[in-house]
This record gives sequence, structure tokens and C-alpha cells, in this order.
Amino acid sequence: MRRIASLTRVAVGVASLALAATACGGTSSDNNSSSNSSSGGAKGLAIAYDVGGKGDQSFNDAAYEGLQKAQKEFGYKTADIEPTDNETDADKEQRLESLAKQGYNPVIGIGFAYGPALEKASAKFPKTSFGIVDSVVPGKNVASLVFAEQESSYLAGVAAAKATKSNTVGFIGGVDVPLIHKFEAGYTQGVKDTKPGVKVLSQYLTQTAAEGGFSSPDKGKAAAEGQIEKGADVLYAAAGLSGQGVIEAASKAGVWAIGVDSDQYKQAALSAYKDKILTSALKDVGGAVYSMASSVHDGKPLTGTQTFDLKVNGVGLADSNPKMAQIAGLTDAVAKAKAAIIAGDIKVKTS
Repeated sequence: MRRIASLTRVAVGVASLALAATACGGTSSDNNSSSNSSSGGAKGLAIAYDVGGKGDQSFNDAAYEGLQKAQKEFGYKTADIEPTDNETDADKEQRLESLAKQGYNPVIGIGFAYGPALEKASAKFPKTSFGIVDSVVPGKNVASLVFAEQESSYLAGVAAAKATKSNTVGFIGGVDVPLIHKFEAGYTQGVKDTKPGVKVLSQYLTQTAAEGGFSSPDKGKAAAEGQIEKGADVLYAAAGLSGQGVIEAASKAGVWAIGVDSDQYKQAALSAYKDKILTSALKDVGGAVYSMASSVHDGKPLTGTQTFDLKVNGVGLADSNPKMAQIAGLTDAVAKAKAAIIAGDIKVKTS
């Protein structure tokens, strides 16, 4: 089967950050050695996870892949830090500052929620390179690592339109925020451009991340069951850890699920449901994290806004499930849409 769009783990056209270290209030896994600043030796990349933490089989786990690649290639100490429940911006700021104080460089906040904290922390440590995923933060020592999620979501919409038999598909967003609106907008446009008569059901799990929209598989499962009852036979979730509940519900009902951020068909924790994971809208968070680390290691730290889109394989659509090739016209339709987006013939909406 012809490849559709596999994400590269090398940061295409972008060099990057190094992740680091331990945080107050959270848990940490310092690779290869203790995170104590007195232990000596070079310290590199540190990442601070978003809601859901490591093990979400999606967004955070993609970032961890980038950390692992950097640690293996550069041979330095790294750290990855879990969030705490109901934490404040001050908690996040303290975590980032702790990593910088310990000598980690770069320090990357995984997720837009780190925006206010990272802006303050980076100003206090001008010699440390900071990165943030999914948000634009000002600062001479800050790289904003953002993605064209709407483009990969458009391709997911094309796939959904080709796969649906009921002419009803669903979208489940974790939290009702502008970032997730991009996923919904691209998906809906992809569906409608491919098959105008298909109905798209849309639902957000919560209004704020503190309510568990990105970290509650039970909420995702309940939402999915509701959409399935309304006739949806393809469900796309942009909901972090909550998406696992969507995938479980889809599998049990015998309908298709579309994963997000990581290739969820390949995730061991989801192996029981893999036959019903049609595809995943990929977002190369790991590649962006590695690029930042590489740029710092090379002495040319990335700064400013760095955009990862289809043109640089920063986003894409997974083709791991061989059943995709068995759906008439799906592979060709996705390939055609990808080419048109890259050429500028299709303008994908962001809201």
C-alpha cells in the first residue's frame, strides 16, 4: 500500500531544544542519572507534561519520544515532569524555574497551558532556551512550536467521509478552546468537501482543562456512546487521554475511531481496539521537541514561531491499519487532498 503521510522524527527544516529536569510538586524521571544539580555532568532537555501526563498514548507520549531520541543521540541527562492535579500558573512557573536552576537546557512546556508560566520563567533565565508546544510566547530565548492541526484533521475528515456507511460521523473535543477548534474545523471541512451529505456531530467534553476534558477516558467513552446512538459510525477525538474512552466505545460498538497526535493504532495500551482504529491525525510533537534539543546542542537555539505543517511533514495521516486500503477510494482521496493543501489549492479553516 502506498504511504499517505508518515511523520518524520527528524525536525524538518527546524533545529531545536533540549529538555530537562525535576519539578516541585510533580514526579520526575531523570534518564541515566539523578536530577540533583550537584551530580555533575551535562544536562540537556527537560520537558514538563501537559494534563494527562505520560501514558496518554497521544500528545504527551509523542513529546516523550522526542526526549528519548535526544537523550540517545546526545548522551546527556534529561528529565520529564508530570503535572499535578488542579495546579495553578504559579505551580507551572515554579516547575519551569526549578528545571532551569538545575541547569537543564532547553526546557520545554508541553501544551498551551504553560504559556503564562513560561513567559515569566524565560524572562528570569535569559541564558536558558525555552520552548512551548501549541502556543506563541514572546521572548528572545523562546521557541514557539506550533502545528497546522487543521490540515491533518482535514485528511482525517476525508478518510471519515470515505469510510462512513451511515452518513453520520462524530467529532469529540476534549476542551472547548481555540486550539481544539482547529481540529474540529479541519475535520468538518474535510468531511463536507469529500461528501457534502454527511452529518457531523460535534461535542466538547468540558469548558476548561481543570474539569478533566483531556484526562478523563470515562467522559470520552460516554460522549462516544451518545454519538453512536445517534448513528455515527466514525468518531474522531481530539481529547488527549480522554480519547482512549472514545476508542474503546467505538471498538465495542463495531464502528471506526480516528486517533490523534500519535499513531494510536501502534500504541500497545490500545492494542485490544486497534482493528477499529481506522487512522490517526498525526502531529509530530516528538520531532518538534527533538528539533529544539538539536538546535540548542548545536549552539544555534531555535527562537520565535516555528510552524510544523504538511509541507514539512509536521502533521499528517497515519496509514498503519491495512484496512484503510480496503475502503474504496480512501487512499487516493487522502493523497489528492494532501497534495492540494500543500499546493495551496485547498485552504483549510481554523475555526
